Amino acid sequence: MRAMKILIRVPNWIGDSVLAQPAIESVADSFPEAELWLSAAEWVKDLFPSEGAIAGVLPLAPADGLQNVRAAARKIRAQSFDIGVLFTNSFGSALLFFLAGIPQRWGYAGDGRRLLLTKAVRSAVRDTPRHQVQYYLDLVTGLGLKTRPPRLFLTLPEEEKGRTRRLLEDLGVDARRPLLILSPGSGYGPAKRWPASRFAALASLFQERKDAAVLIIGSAAESDIAAAISSSLNKKPLVLTGKTTLSQLKGLISLAHLFVSNDSGPMHLANALHVPVVGIFGPTDPAVTGPLEPPAAVVKKDVPCWPCSYRKCPYDHRCMMRIDPEEVYRAGEALWR
Repeated sequence: MRAMKILIRVPNWIGDSVLAQPAIESVADSFPEAELWLSAAEWVKDLFPSEGAIAGVLPLAPADGLQNVRAAARKIRAQSFDIGVLFTNSFGSALLFFLAGIPQRWGYAGDGRRLLLTKAVRSAVRDTPRHQVQYYLDLVTGLGLKTRPPRLFLTLPEEEKGRTRRLLEDLGVDARRPLLILSPGSGYGPAKRWPASRFAALASLFQERKDAAVLIIGSAAESDIAAAISSSLNKKPLVLTGKTTLSQLKGLISLAHLFVSNDSGPMHLANALHVPVVGIFGPTDPAVTGPLEPPAAVVKKDVPCWPCSYRKCPYDHRCMMRIDPEEVYRAGEALWR
């Protein structure tokens, strides 16, 4: 008799995928004899190596047309999964599992997809903010399964760290100097971004006071932000925006003495690697999307228009403009390892 096969659709973004980790592990705990697979977007699939409780990862191309959805459904159908668990909330992801013929399809009952699910969990309405990691665990609880504590933990093999050290040396970074990594972008939009000039001033403080080597990371779309920071510094940083794979990014972050970031996916990645993190928060609520694990600090200003969901601030961006580089430096210095 073959083992039960379960397919988990992980969230589409790096930060959400990291925050879903305890919920994914909880499903694995609940079905110890099952063969557990993940389906993931191409840009997050390397976050989940095929080892331990995970039998494999099915990378998914963007579902930008019915033909592509049907092709993905055939790919999944060929694996004969028994249960599909959706940590994504879109109608399209539920439709994919329906077309793939997965007999049991479980997930939140939002976005008009209740009829596509065999077990639909209603998202609870709460009076107080609840961290996103708990949102994914609540789905597991709603399915009648036991959950792990809301803890984040990612590890890297020493050989991978060794490859990253050699990469930095090849790029001219002195391994004896402490490494400050800046993540000045945010995929959501400019409202969540601390100005490039403030990041530059912060980098200069760490260069002068800690003799830090500065590395700027991010996506290719954030190259202009990195260039603006770099051009303002007398001691030029290493800029790797748009030049790293996710595996390389994990390795680089794991070597940082400190990681300073806007509210973004890389912030959660650094936090799960237990690298000291300073999160700079503007329009969003750190009680919901802030770094979960110590060592971490949040720098945020209380303003009358907070919180908001604007991608671009229609006013004077006061929630970010009131945050001073010296204040962020002090938060980082307290965590400096």
